Amino acid sequence: MNEDELVSRDADKILQQIKKEETRQAEGKLRIFFGMCAGVGKTYGMLQMAQQLKSTGVDVVVGVVETHKRVETQNLVEGLELIPLKSLSYRNANFYEMDIDAIIKRRPKLVLVDELAHTNIPGSRHTKRYQDVQEILASGIDVFTTLNVQHIESRCKVVREITGVQIRETVPDSILERADDIELIDLTPEELLQRLREGKVYTEEKSKKSVDNFFRKGNLTALREMALRITAERVEKDLHEYRAEKKISGVWKSSQKLLVSVGPGPHSADLIRWTRHLAYAMEVPWVAGHVETDKEIKPEFQESLTKNIELARELGAEVITIQDIDVAQGLLKIARVNNVTQILIGKTRRNYYDILFRRKNIIDALIKQSGNIDVSVIGGDEHKQRSFFNPYILLKYASTTRYLLAIAIIAVLTAVLYLTHQNIGYQTVSLIYLFTILLMSLFDFGPGPIIVACMLSAYNWNFFFIPPAFTLWISKFEDIVMFCMYFIVAAVAGYYTSRIRSQQVLLDRREKRTVSLYMLLKDLTSSANIDEVVESAVYHLGEVFNAKVAVVLVDEANKLHPQTHSASSFFLNDSEWLVANWTFNNAKKAGENTNTLPFAQGTYYPIRSKSGIYGVFGLSTESKEKKSLEIDMLLDTFLAQISVAIEREYLNTIAKNNLIHLETERLYSTLFDSISHELKTPITTIKSAVETFNDVNNLQNEKLRTNLVKEMDIAVFRLTKLVDNLLDMTRVESKQMHLKLAPHTVMDLINSVLDKMEIEAHGRVIKVEHKDEEQFVNCDFALLEHAILNIVRNAAEYTPSDSEIFIKTGKIDGGTFISIADNGGGVPQDSLEKIFDKFHREPGMKTGGMGLGLSITKGFVEAHGGKITAVNRETGGLEFIIYLP
Repeated sequence: MNEDELVSRDADKILQQIKKEETRQAEGKLRIFFGMCAGVGKTYGMLQMAQQLKSTGVDVVVGVVETHKRVETQNLVEGLELIPLKSLSYRNANFYEMDIDAIIKRRPKLVLVDELAHTNIPGSRHTKRYQDVQEILASGIDVFTTLNVQHIESRCKVVREITGVQIRETVPDSILERADDIELIDLTPEELLQRLREGKVYTEEKSKKSVDNFFRKGNLTALREMALRITAERVEKDLHEYRAEKKISGVWKSSQKLLVSVGPGPHSADLIRWTRHLAYAMEVPWVAGHVETDKEIKPEFQESLTKNIELARELGAEVITIQDIDVAQGLLKIARVNNVTQILIGKTRRNYYDILFRRKNIIDALIKQSGNIDVSVIGGDEHKQRSFFNPYILLKYASTTRYLLAIAIIAVLTAVLYLTHQNIGYQTVSLIYLFTILLMSLFDFGPGPIIVACMLSAYNWNFFFIPPAFTLWISKFEDIVMFCMYFIVAAVAGYYTSRIRSQQVLLDRREKRTVSLYMLLKDLTSSANIDEVVESAVYHLGEVFNAKVAVVLVDEANKLHPQTHSASSFFLNDSEWLVANWTFNNAKKAGENTNTLPFAQGTYYPIRSKSGIYGVFGLSTESKEKKSLEIDMLLDTFLAQISVAIEREYLNTIAKNNLIHLETERLYSTLFDSISHELKTPITTIKSAVETFNDVNNLQNEKLRTNLVKEMDIAVFRLTKLVDNLLDMTRVESKQMHLKLAPHTVMDLINSVLDKMEIEAHGRVIKVEHKDEEQFVNCDFALLEHAILNIVRNAAEYTPSDSEIFIKTGKIDGGTFISIADNGGGVPQDSLEKIFDKFHREPGMKTGGMGLGLSITKGFVEAHGGKITAVNRETGGLEFIIYLP
């Protein structure tokens, strides 16, 4: 994480907070009563607070509360308004669920919803109760709810490992993040076990079984720790949001947090281990911070720095890097943004060159500017004191080449000036020297070579040009002043120009990183599916890091899919596939330039998120040299953003599948209920008739026999119609209809329909308007007749007995239209779009039918390449218009 990301991360938090506050103003507030398990008193605490609020005038209702027949809890429900539960039928049994519509219609200030992780009965609007709560919150109603730690999605696996119990009802972690308040209901394991023994949680028999299984003291202690930690994490997050919202830059020592300074030095690894030991002993989080400066790092030091960073990661630190020309300032920026209370830094060995070039020691600067942040200086091993005169120490701040080049430039310039100084004067020589030093500063020579150039140019100017020449003696007072001022101005101007140049180099780096990251995010955001996300990832990784890229994602069985998304010629052979699988199974980086399976052609990174591992990235670079820390950190940022985008697409897919599942459940329930009713009624009629005919006396009653035969005929007709509809729907859905096309007159179709409707019209008048008796249409006669017949039957069935049905045909736009209309009540305007949906039935319609007729009609018409529409007539009634090309 560089400085741009550090600052932007803080800015993004503020932006997210503002957006969240704007959204929250329109939504209800969510308070979760949170506990380690059942029996700690979450429902009791929720009802107790609800009663207190009700006494102050707050409009409180109970959406659903499970008292489990506990007397104390039942007493607290008294006096609160109960919203009646909604009855649902499932598998021939009645169940009761919370009535969301009744709650929203009632619009109280606060609603109580117990057991947030509850799974609703199939046929409910939502699969889970937390989704009901989300809809209620979106309506602007506050919600109190209860939740146990084992029902959190990210914790259920750990709970299963601890208790051996599989948790099937879970809520996503985002629900906790959505909560405005989390109230921890805490109870010691001893107190909870005592409540169990007293029968205050379950019945005596169930309590004994629970104590022997789930409610063991060890299990309860572990669950309690998890609940306390989750609550503490939430409190820390709230504190960070508050500091960001109020723009508080100072450090609050409400809790301890350590920051260790990481560098390429030999003692940095020991410092990291010591900080890990201290953080573990204090049970506090810790951060490893590294400040990138403009100074180049030699390859051997770069390798050491990379190892130290990897060590910090392995030991559990959050690694943050920042770019700054001042190490102390960079560390303090990291500390203040992350609310660090203590900085640990290694002891710095001072020498005269440090004083000359750096002017101040890092430790002194940290102590002076740290404010209320503690600074701990940790000493390393003893070492031999370096002597004062050690010219090689200069190489610490710049390469030998730069020093030699600076000396050569001054030497050549001196020779040129010596040949021309008679014409320009020795005063002008100083200005040319000064101009040259400023130019050298702009070309990133570094402070060391610039100071050397200043000293050498001052000496040369005095020795070769200031009278008397070839001596260090200066005869005139004004020349002495000019010489002193020259050296000061040259040194100061050169040094600070070099610093400005260094800052420019850092800014250029940040700009390149920002632009490349922006382009990546832009493409990822605009990606419409997982394939486009992977395609963008492969392109940008290959372009920015000059690498061959392979992306392997998981399949439905949560295993790596053999098919890879690759760029260029980098494909996974058997050995590379083993490395990718190891990375996926262990969620750790492996391959080239790592300590795990380094023989591999590429380096493999897990596509990791909070909810799991979604696959593996594989990168193989052209250069086999060790990557710099800068490249590593940028690569980590790229991979993190790509992982988030891939996770987003997977979650979108899961959400779509859940929606399909819900729709399937709804259709199944509707189909089951419809078929049950449609089968049960005629079968019951036939069964009764058969039982009646078994009595010989009834057979002699002609009137009774005639009525029974008529009822049986109607029942058989209904059964035949049901079977025909199901078969026709199957044909439509399978897309395998084979039309037997032949030319038929439209009037033949209408007459055939009228013949079949003679009995079913039930006295309704059917009027036909047809201008061209010889108008032909190329169609499958049986299918098109069935389509028209379904519409006419609907018109006859759902209109008053004295109504009329109008059939009109004609030519339009080179095709044929058939209009079937009635003068009934029509349908609501918003139902016209759903009228051709499967199993759609208008509310309030009389029982009978499955809602398949119009859906079948649409399928048959479209199979002929035609269209069908439904409109409400201005004079009243409904009109269907079939167009056939």
